[in-house]
Amino acid sequence: MGSCVSCEKGAVGERKKDPAERQSQIAPTASPSEMSRSEVSKGGEHTTFISNHGLRSPSLTYEELDVATERFAQEHFLGKGGFGEVYKGVLDGNHVAIKILNPKGMQGTREFFTEVMVLNRLDHPNLVKLVGYCAEWAQKLLVYEYMPLGSLETHLFDLPPDKKPLDWNTRMKILAGAAQGLQHLHVNTDPPIINRDVKCSNILLGEGYHPKLSDFGLAKLGPTGDDTHVSTRVMGTPGYCAPEYLESGQLTLRSDIYSFGVVILEVITGRRALDQTRSRDERNLAEWATPLINQKEYSILADPALSGQYSKTSLVQALSVAQLCIQKTARQRPLITEVASALSHISSRRSGSSR
Repeated sequence: MGSCVSCEKGAVGERKKDPAERQSQIAPTASPSEMSRSEVSKGGEHTTFISNHGLRSPSLTYEELDVATERFAQEHFLGKGGFGEVYKGVLDGNHVAIKILNPKGMQGTREFFTEVMVLNRLDHPNLVKLVGYCAEWAQKLLVYEYMPLGSLETHLFDLPPDKKPLDWNTRMKILAGAAQGLQHLHVNTDPPIINRDVKCSNILLGEGYHPKLSDFGLAKLGPTGDDTHVSTRVMGTPGYCAPEYLESGQLTLRSDIYSFGVVILEVITGRRALDQTRSRDERNLAEWATPLINQKEYSILADPALSGQYSKTSLVQALSVAQLCIQKTARQRPLITEVASALSHISSRRSGSSR
């Protein structure tokens, strides 16, 4: 997880209270054994959270995970992110990915328990599965199903010479599947869940490039009833955050839609959401792509790594979906059901010219 705090406008410090702000939080600041209580107190603040009765993912011991990774041997190291280091392990005969919370990292205890609570509520083919968790004193670890092809990000940017780029059909398949996962969060949960950190590095790939959304540490419950938004401190990753969220801290389901629109552009163009190595007018992908789409300069936006092997019709359609998603005004963006339907249609019309 990254943070948009460098872009915040009056969002640092205490959250401002808003009539539409929901007091309910997904994450507690307590240990799993305390989650049956309905409220905790920390520093004079009371935080209401969802009870953990019926959690599917078991609590694991640190010793079990130490054995699973052969004492977190270097040969099992997979990578490092905002949460901390990630290792591959074997648990009950199955490969798993184990994240270790870095106490000095960008994420903390709240994000840890948010992840546990969210993933225990969810079950969908396009959402990563939580196998278990460990919360022994200072040791906090999350155990996920192992996704052998890694993150979408590693298949788009800075590819080594011996790695083939994703073909067009595979890219559309990944986007369609990821949209299904986001649709489950927005539509099939009550209250809806706002991911708040949709990006390529949080889309993991399994066999056959099957995509699953991951990393729910920043997730928030969406507005219900007459509420139009949730007011919260601005968090997320630069380049993906919706403009209105950056300006006011007002979070809605359509904030995720903006982020997903940026992901669509990344998949199509092979460019990062924010790239400081490019010229000033090309650093922000959404701002660079929007006028080109308006001018119908579609071919300029296709990833050169595709070598022209894509359906022109599908390219235009996918860019049109992205354009709608990154509208600066939230209410002009489509619902995730519309996005998922459009991408499913594009994906189903496989391009015969793809490699």
